[in-house]
Amino acid sequence: MNLIFRLVLGIVAGVLLGQWAPDILVRSLLTFKVLFGELLEYAIPLIILFFIMSGIARLERSSGRLLALTMVLAYASTTLAGLMSAVVGLELVPHIVSHTQMPASHPMVLQPYFALDIPPLTDISTALVTAFLFGIGISATGHDGLRNLADGGRDIVERFIAKALIPALPFYIAGLFCEMTIAGTVANTLKSFGMILILALTLHWLWLSLLYLASGMSTGRTPLVALRNMLPAYFTAAGTMSSAATIPVTVRQTRLNHISPSVSSFAIPLLATIHMCGSAITLTICAIGVILVTPALPQPDLMSLLPFIAALGVTIIAAPGSPGGAAMTSVGVLQSLLGFDAAAVGLMMALYLAQDSFGTACNVAGDGALVQWIDRFAEAEQDRQRYR
Repeated sequence: MNLIFRLVLGIVAGVLLGQWAPDILVRSLLTFKVLFGELLEYAIPLIILFFIMSGIARLERSSGRLLALTMVLAYASTTLAGLMSAVVGLELVPHIVSHTQMPASHPMVLQPYFALDIPPLTDISTALVTAFLFGIGISATGHDGLRNLADGGRDIVERFIAKALIPALPFYIAGLFCEMTIAGTVANTLKSFGMILILALTLHWLWLSLLYLASGMSTGRTPLVALRNMLPAYFTAAGTMSSAATIPVTVRQTRLNHISPSVSSFAIPLLATIHMCGSAITLTICAIGVILVTPALPQPDLMSLLPFIAALGVTIIAAPGSPGGAAMTSVGVLQSLLGFDAAAVGLMMALYLAQDSFGTACNVAGDGALVQWIDRFAEAEQDRQRYR
């Protein structure tokens, strides 16, 4: 929650500086914004390469049908949640942001003092393909040396994110909103993004309702009771902003829904890593909003969003435990499939982090619905083995 406060403070500071600060201070802030954007562009391929490689490599090789079912359910829930968000977002978000537009380059807007050229080590597409190739290869072969390399690289880049990028993000956001204030678009932008976040939270609960209704009808459990039992896990996740930190509470609450201890102990830690329905909803709805307010980006449609949603279901399994992890790991597909630049990525980060706790809470509560199917499947497998 401290990060959310600092982001809000950055927005307020950017608006105030854009209105009343002297040119020398404004240009210094815009210079920082440009430098941060270049550093982020440099870091993105490294984030993609090590996070996705390490995330996929951690999915140990196993022929267990229960593992396969868990992974299929998690991916289906994540992508279908993103699809629902895209359909609703394409219908509603254009009306929300109809009078909002990011400032384009204009001679009246103050320019930064200087910029550096920091080219990334590789392009986004190469990093994605390499991460998938080696991640799947490590998982299949169990190569400890490459696994340690992937995990070590991930730890270093994650530390860079936690110690440099995330603390500096409020200043970058301040630069963005300072520029919007100078261009005269900040009021409409704040109003539109606030409504988009409310829409994202509404879609979180709509998806949870659908999940529990479907799982309850197919397993014979009462959906409302099952969802009510998961509320302590929901609020714990909202407070900690971490699915991993909420695992003990999630396991305890699933057992109130009569999930067997062996299934909950196996499925919940795995789902905490690979099931990201709330994150997919927010990333999709926010991406639509950012595209619509950015003049340089092509207008979104369902066909252009489908590859993004499909890729998102895989890439965000590598999301680190730090705040904004899902947004960080989605940057590659945002750039390669939707054409986001550094400014659009910065807005995405601000929007996502503003609701990160609720997206995480939706992920965790959704795990409680999926584990009902997994438990029923495990019971059927036991009966099949017993009578074979």
